[in-house]
Amino acid sequence: MSKSTPYEVEQKFSLRGRADQVLARLNELGATFTGEIRQIDRYFNHPVRDFAQTDEALRIRSVGNSNFVTWKGPKIDSRTKTRREIETPLGDGQQTADQFGETLEQLGFRPVAVVSKQRQQLELTRDGNHFEVVLDEVDQVGSFMEIELLADEAGLAEAQAAVLMLSAELGLDTPERRSYLEMLLETTDQAGQH
Repeated sequence: MSKSTPYEVEQKFSLRGRADQVLARLNELGATFTGEIRQIDRYFNHPVRDFAQTDEALRIRSVGNSNFVTWKGPKIDSRTKTRREIETPLGDGQQTADQFGETLEQLGFRPVAVVSKQRQQLELTRDGNHFEVVLDEVDQVGSFMEIELLADEAGLAEAQAAVLMLSAELGLDTPERRSYLEMLLETTDQAGQH
């Protein structure tokens, strides 16, 4: 494994009724709003190993006209959602995303679900760390905040401690370890049982 491949150190929290309070605290800490985007994530499962069992993810993300393919490895820590992540840009346009999805299907990958979300992006620099903080309104799932740092292997412990400290400062103490995909699948499974 290349040491330059980043790890994503992240915590996610449900914002049921607390979004304004948490945003106000972020503003007090000096966070800056950097934009709002719509993300469409199409997830695929491997032909011979179940990503739900291996705690991996493979997706095609479309943001406006831009597309990316992302693999996320298993979580390696019980307090944060630290995992290795490799993201590669694809060509632009819906046709490119559709063709890459078709290529995966021809190789035996199975489409799992599509996660759509409206994302507000903020940045916060504290103690030499550059945090990405996002507020997500996820279709059929709810409102969430994610706090993220990217780190190499040598900086993992420091990044994890920094994310935990910032979440505590924001009064967020019950992290959500499930992915949006897992929550969406649980929601659709429950809806199908009624």
